[in-house]
Amino acid sequence: MAKMVLLAALSLLVGAAAIAQPVRIKDIADFEGVRDNQLVGYGLVVGLNGTGDRLRTAIFTRQSLVGMLERLGVNTRDNETRLDTRNVAAVMVTANLPAFAQPGSRIDISVSALGDATNLTGGTLLVTPLLGADGEVYAVAQGAVTTGAIAARGAAASVNRGVPTSARISSGAIVERGVPFSLAGRDQLRISLRNPDLTTARRIASAIERAAGAGSARATDPRTVLLSLRGRDAIAFLTDIEQLRVEPDQPARVIVEEASGTIVMGANVRVSTVAIAQGNLTIRITETPQVSQPNPLSNGETTVVPRTQIEVDDQAERRMGVLRGGISLQELVRGLNSLGVGPRDLITILQSIKAAGALQAELEIR
Repeated sequence: MAKMVLLAALSLLVGAAAIAQPVRIKDIADFEGVRDNQLVGYGLVVGLNGTGDRLRTAIFTRQSLVGMLERLGVNTRDNETRLDTRNVAAVMVTANLPAFAQPGSRIDISVSALGDATNLTGGTLLVTPLLGADGEVYAVAQGAVTTGAIAARGAAASVNRGVPTSARISSGAIVERGVPFSLAGRDQLRISLRNPDLTTARRIASAIERAAGAGSARATDPRTVLLSLRGRDAIAFLTDIEQLRVEPDQPARVIVEEASGTIVMGANVRVSTVAIAQGNLTIRITETPQVSQPNPLSNGETTVVPRTQIEVDDQAERRMGVLRGGISLQELVRGLNSLGVGPRDLITILQSIKAAGALQAELEIR
């Protein structure tokens, strides 16, 4: 089954390479300043049905609960050691602040248990400030959490679907301040490629120059294209630029995920002339003991007669295959498939081809 899935995935990649189409600049690059900012906060989820933190072991949860109650005018310092509830859980709250987000807008947040809580379902997150990398508060989160998980436990069995200690709150945070950045008045703007490549960067700069005139863009390195905004309406110009289509280039690379046996090859992978032979010795031993009984009214004894069947498969029908030099990805896959190799064997073969100096591509094993 794994082999069939692998072959299907490779066939899709080959077909995609054969009909490669130009893509929009906005799909392969990011514009300077148009980016998310990560936020993080620490808070408490209350209202849990006995599935929260143990206050005797989760000291940070107990201290946070005492501090919160004091801010609300409830003094529990004298009886702090007597607090014994499992309806509260300490959580970490994370969110992405979108570019140009304005105060009053809402963003989604993720909530994750920090202590030994077992389930956050049914809980409510109390007011939690969300901080940026500079330590400033950019949003405030609060609301009922939703885990989307199922957790049931009986005396002798239990079942879990999803992760009940991780939850989300849709539109659960209100933006209090935005990240200052303005496109107006800028003379230049950088376009950053998500996959750095010299050829792709040059193609992007050429496409922009054809559309906006000479000198409007130039590639400064494999990741960056410098865009000139002088005398232009920045928003209108960037709107036109991001819709331009270019054909991205990619290096010849083979990615091998050894743990799962996944192999992904780029369309530009080439192999020099090489001969390959692959086969395994399989020995199968089957035990089928039989019972031998004496005839009726005889003095014989019942005995067990062993029956052993041994099969040896040396895969002698497999032969050495020759892959001619300069073959394409499709021909490489077809040639390896003709040898009847599986994903694990294919990984070994690719490593051997690379060691022989016949694989004209970067082999990355993860």
